[in-house]
Amino acid sequence: MTNKKTLNINVEYITRVEGHGNIVVNVKDGSLEKCQLDIVESPRFFEGMLRGRSVFEAQHITSRICGICSCGHTLASIQAAEDALGFVPSEQTIKLRKLLLHYETLDSHILHIYLLAAPDLLGVKSFVPLIDSHNKVVRRALRMKKTCNEVCEILVGRHVHPISAIAGGFTKLPREKDLDDMLSKLEGMRPDMQATVELALTLKFPDFERDTEYVALVSDDNEYPMLMGEVGSTDGVRMNKKDYKKITNEFIVPHSSAKHTKLSREAYAVGALARFNLNSDKLHPKAKEVATAVGLKPICKNPFLNTAAQLIESVHCLEDCIRIITELKNSGINYNEEIVVGLNEHGKIPVKAGNGAGAVEVPRGILFHNYEIDDKGVIQNANCIIPTNQNLNNIEYDMKKLVPEMLDKSEAEITLGLEMLVRAYDPCISCSTHFLNVKFVNR
Repeated sequence: MTNKKTLNINVEYITRVEGHGNIVVNVKDGSLEKCQLDIVESPRFFEGMLRGRSVFEAQHITSRICGICSCGHTLASIQAAEDALGFVPSEQTIKLRKLLLHYETLDSHILHIYLLAAPDLLGVKSFVPLIDSHNKVVRRALRMKKTCNEVCEILVGRHVHPISAIAGGFTKLPREKDLDDMLSKLEGMRPDMQATVELALTLKFPDFERDTEYVALVSDDNEYPMLMGEVGSTDGVRMNKKDYKKITNEFIVPHSSAKHTKLSREAYAVGALARFNLNSDKLHPKAKEVATAVGLKPICKNPFLNTAAQLIESVHCLEDCIRIITELKNSGINYNEEIVVGLNEHGKIPVKAGNGAGAVEVPRGILFHNYEIDDKGVIQNANCIIPTNQNLNNIEYDMKKLVPEMLDKSEAEITLGLEMLVRAYDPCISCSTHFLNVKFVNR
């Protein structure tokens, strides 16, 4: 029998997400009339801020786009700048950048798993009640995040808005004591990571699936690609990062200050689940063990299991960090690569005109930066395409499939289900708001 329910849901400012978004759902006599995720943040204007600035300043400016993914924006910015300048970083620099990206991924995933997603799965409205009911869990989460902040501070001066990572390399390279400190802290995190896995095995995720296209970096080597690679999809797409506009195909919708995207279908998804679906065979063996334990196999079509994919990536990042630091300790750091910014403000990089693209897997998915610079290294045009705005269209299609499947439930249960769905994507809404359309009349 068809459910003839009439339903009006209007969630203003979804909680436990970064930024401001509203859920609007209207069902009349069992028919879905409206279902959308309104993004109501004001545009951020960061691309405009970059125009007229030196490309060597870009990473410090764009790291301010986000306090959670500031290292990711830094690395995407540096990659775009070096691509425009025709500069190829050293193997040591690449290793240290991979380490930095892992630190941020670890920190962000732990934040989402414990503080943003766990309350839903443990049946409470926020992280605060868990302080009493799950005190050991709360202390573990804060302890893990503290470790992430500490190792990031050792490597680049601070986690939020890193200091020493610049185009060309690093202005300060870690000393032997720094490597020892980072390694000790990360090895000390292993018991807490194992406890996190054990906690996850007790949680029940909603049973929901929707077939969609997943997009992430891919590579021909055996490394789980986060910092470098081509762009691939589960529909067989394979493109160079410079073709990012053909990948994202941004378009405007009236209810969002962030653009939507699509590729081979009506929408696509990025993030930990997308990376897992495309690259799970390249995960660290310990991460593969966790995937088996939680029952996650590619191609997984349940967006709620993005949190499980984040857990698997957390194990991978932790173990890969330990591997990278061990390799650096064994090979030794070449301090001749340390960039001292003095009379030559551009360090060791010759300046020339160019157009460069960066594509980096930040915690929430693939992040694109693109800079066009003149022969003095001044940015003429800039473009940033954020993971969350790539996911917004896909979230709406998930919502449109989820609502009819939940019509036999109460309005409160449907509302919670929709909020949990949005939170599962771990959106960073403020980052995504880059749309501005200005029309001058009679000028």
